[in-house]
Amino acid sequence: MTDLREHAADIHEQFSDSLDVGVDEIESRLETLVSEYRVPVDEARRSIVSTYLDEADMDREDLSGGSTESASVADIDTPEEWLDVTVKLVDLWEPNADSIAQVGLLGDETGTVKFTKWAKSELPELEEGAVYRLEGVVTDEYQGRFSVKLNSATTIQELDTDIEVGDDSTEVEGALVDIQSGSGLIKRCPEADCTRVLQNGRCSEHGDVEGEFDLRIKGVLDDGVEIHETIFNQESTEELTGISLEEAQEMAMDALDTEVVVEEMRETVLGRYYRVSGPTLGRYVLANDIERLGAPTDAERVLIKARSM
Repeated sequence: MTDLREHAADIHEQFSDSLDVGVDEIESRLETLVSEYRVPVDEARRSIVSTYLDEADMDREDLSGGSTESASVADIDTPEEWLDVTVKLVDLWEPNADSIAQVGLLGDETGTVKFTKWAKSELPELEEGAVYRLEGVVTDEYQGRFSVKLNSATTIQELDTDIEVGDDSTEVEGALVDIQSGSGLIKRCPEADCTRVLQNGRCSEHGDVEGEFDLRIKGVLDDGVEIHETIFNQESTEELTGISLEEAQEMAMDALDTEVVVEEMRETVLGRYYRVSGPTLGRYVLANDIERLGAPTDAERVLIKARSM
């Protein structure tokens, strides 16, 4: 099957008991969003799922995950997937909303990932230091950081074993050769524990909302041999560009266009050499630490230019 057909089949399986909707109809909706409106596949899928949730008067946590597969933390690189993981509870944090029962950090030999357990799921309490087999968790993504959510469909089994949790941090360096779309001054969904980037004022899960401004850069570092996709959050974007969130908002208001912000960023940082370190999250490196380096050599410039053409 094609990728869209596979996504359509997965969505159909989730709603087959609640709605009279066929795979062909779902695939057609996906095709319209992806081909005509240039919506990324993952966003298109979330949008359609949200529409069907409204039609079925269901919450996202009521969905059946359908078929799941076992995965390690390092395999988590796509939102809206249903997975089974065997992990150790590394740390618990204070929830910031009544709808969240527990939130913290899970890990295995390949790295760590944030988890959220919803209060209404009525799942048992998890304890720090314990190892669990979690079946039917749902992946999510925010600023390149992937997480998993435990809901009413998740099953929990505590295991009598231990896991040595791995370090998933890395260090890369190279010339910043591209700033990808979705960078600059953006707006995020204000709903608790969502923070998805809005598309034309709309959250793929919560619909039309009054977004909150944020800064980010989705950049590409090139060392002349390979490229490294890198996410800079608000703090690291401000450090990298010297443009604060407040200054970016003023620039956009003066020009009546948010694109002036990302264009200014391109003028400031493209072609410069950086060393970045942080956790590896899917295909991205999250820029926790940034160091400005000297200019690339002539040979490196040739390689970088060739790769960017």
